[in-house]
Amino acid sequence: MHHKNTAHQLQVSSLIRFHLPPMTTALDQLHHLLNALQQPSAYPHPVVAVKMIETHISVVLLAGAYAYKLKKPLSLGFLDFSTIEHRRHCCEEEVRINRRLAAGLYCGVVTIRGDLINAHIEGDGEILDYAVKMRRFSQQALLTHTTLTRNLIDQIAVILAQFHSKLPSAPLDSHWGTPSAVLSPMLQNVEQIRTACIDPYIRTRVDRIARWTHLSYKQLLPILEQRRRDGAIRECHGDVHRGNIALIDGQPMIFDALEFNPALRWIDCMSELAFLTMDIRDTGALRLMRRLINRYLELTGDYSGLAVLRFYQVYRALVRAKVHAIRFNQPNVTQAERTRDYNGLRRYLHLARACIKKNRPRLLITHGLSGSGKTWLGHVLCERLPLIHIRSDVERKRLCGLTLDVRPTPEQMRRLYDTDMTARTYQHLTQQARAILTANYSVLVDATFLKQMHRALFFELAQEIGCPIMIISLAAPPPILRARVLARLAEGIDASDANAEILANQRRHYEPLNEEEHRYAHYLTTEKPLHIIAFLRHIKRELSEQSQSLNTRHATSRS
Repeated sequence: MHHKNTAHQLQVSSLIRFHLPPMTTALDQLHHLLNALQQPSAYPHPVVAVKMIETHISVVLLAGAYAYKLKKPLSLGFLDFSTIEHRRHCCEEEVRINRRLAAGLYCGVVTIRGDLINAHIEGDGEILDYAVKMRRFSQQALLTHTTLTRNLIDQIAVILAQFHSKLPSAPLDSHWGTPSAVLSPMLQNVEQIRTACIDPYIRTRVDRIARWTHLSYKQLLPILEQRRRDGAIRECHGDVHRGNIALIDGQPMIFDALEFNPALRWIDCMSELAFLTMDIRDTGALRLMRRLINRYLELTGDYSGLAVLRFYQVYRALVRAKVHAIRFNQPNVTQAERTRDYNGLRRYLHLARACIKKNRPRLLITHGLSGSGKTWLGHVLCERLPLIHIRSDVERKRLCGLTLDVRPTPEQMRRLYDTDMTARTYQHLTQQARAILTANYSVLVDATFLKQMHRALFFELAQEIGCPIMIISLAAPPPILRARVLARLAEGIDASDANAEILANQRRHYEPLNEEEHRYAHYLTTEKPLHIIAFLRHIKRELSEQSQSLNTRHATSRS
């Protein structure tokens, strides 16, 4: 276990300074208890020395191979550890909610017994208090000390997607996730930063973000309510960021969920994704952030959640900004620490502004036979550019109730690729693309698009939304197409089920682009790397120019 200093603990810090209830006796008893528990003999396993780490709401004792977390006897409005019964309950809750993602770390709740002079873990005697027992690990295991990789990002995406998909939704008659419950902490962040910092530079930027938050809330109000009705509010982790993810035995493990306030974890799953993607963006790893978003969405199918993703990313950036603002004003802070917190405050406000910035959405569709490189190119593009990647192979299976890694039976294959299912798939892709574009994200629709009638659906969509459209037409020699299809099928790790028979059928029904479509097309031969490199440079430059033009117009309209 490691020691973290979260926004919630810092919030507690400010509360303690002004609203700490008279608990001198309970805190004195805790002090004596901790003195006793710093003796190695207090533990039922080998301990050489005990190290104590104290936060504003808890104390962690590092003893041998384990860590013991005790809760301070405090009552602070949003948490209540004032009685031994409350502390026991919160210890049990901490173990319960964290075992969902980190069962290997959380050993259970243990009793502290004996008396204040000779207290010990478990054994005989009167129960004095309770603690959460955890498996101890090095701080170097945290993702904040680890180089992020594509493989690690993919693992985390799978963990989060599977975790969220198994959670029950909040009851509709509960107050969890109501629009007002979503807005309230956002406004609290703004007010706390305003109160903590009188710097005109900071206040001006906070005021701009506050205006954007109010405006976005009004626009998103029906969407927030619809997501609640659709079951997007679930008992999540509540605090997923790099500092709460550790590599244990080579596997990422998400721990330290928020146990003390259910409102902080009964949230939209997109808010959880927003925190981690914002945190990764803060490191400058934009490609990995985009990869995480795309992989999570592919696994969950929650493309409609993109409508609120920026909203929650800005909120999460302000939570971090608030942390620095509170620390900036705390007593006994050195000048170096104050400077660091001021710079951190500015950095997170800048990050919030970056999350607000919108690109003009555009619609890209592929065109080409199986094995021509559509999906490979899609993965490359969606890391280098702000694109959402949707695949017909994935969505076709989702419509049929098949998981992405299932290899269909011959009967299922006939059903998957018959005329009716193909039509349904393209209609579904159109709906998904519409949701993504409406949320102001560009989208790459990865499908063969062999028939003109399917391409026409997306030309109509582009006209409806008022966005540019591009066709990426890919080709490769027939022997290479066949070799790629068979190699992918043998590997068995991709959602595509295309085989030699399907490839041959595609050739028979292939409809080349017509003269009108040709005007919007870029033609690539994927076995020629120079073609790909030139195309990547072209599309990146084109999207960048459109983004600059959009934001210039936006800035002009504000002035």
